[in-house]
Amino acid sequence: MSYALPAPQTTRPVLLDLVPKSLTRDVVSVVSFALLTAAAAQIRIPLGFTPVPITGQTFAVLLSGAVLGANRGGLSQLLYVGLGAIGLPFYAGGVGGLTAEGAAIPWVTAAPIPTIGYLFGFVAAAWIVGFMAERQQVRSVTDSIPAFLAGSVVIYLIGATVLAYQLGIPFAADLDEPSALKFGIAPFVIGDVLKAVVAGLLVPGAWKIFGPFGE
Repeated sequence: MSYALPAPQTTRPVLLDLVPKSLTRDVVSVVSFALLTAAAAQIRIPLGFTPVPITGQTFAVLLSGAVLGANRGGLSQLLYVGLGAIGLPFYAGGVGGLTAEGAAIPWVTAAPIPTIGYLFGFVAAAWIVGFMAERQQVRSVTDSIPAFLAGSVVIYLIGATVLAYQLGIPFAADLDEPSALKFGIAPFVIGDVLKAVVAGLLVPGAWKIFGPFGE
């Protein structure tokens, strides 16, 4: 009796693969999404009670993974983080430098708290969304929205964990107690769900429009 081994799971095309493969294509796409994230970061709504503002960054992060795939998507966000780290005004509010981003929480600390954890969460989230795009295609709304929500959760987990360490507060606590969950996740859930839904409509829509040209 013989047993057939399951076929290895292979990657599937992402939107960028509809363009003929070349080094120029990859470089331009990675740089473009880094700049798109920088532009989206300037859409910023400070909340006052938390050092993490509402921004458009996460929308660009999710799209970078879905459009570019895992490696190129993650690289685009790593480039974004790196360019901001050397001082270019790419972070939220048009600031640069890893210690420049953030705001004070009056009853916790008077010093600005950098939100560096969220920046590195962008890199991981773009890679994970890209990984899912390469294997699940992310060509339907029912597939893409869960993938984008998963990317948002990754950003939350990394960002809020680092925030808890920076502020010296627990990740979760009672509602009337300071916690990373309260400052770094709860205020942004509704907005990020909306971003995931919008991205989850745009990407399948792009596949319907441009997909036939690449097949």
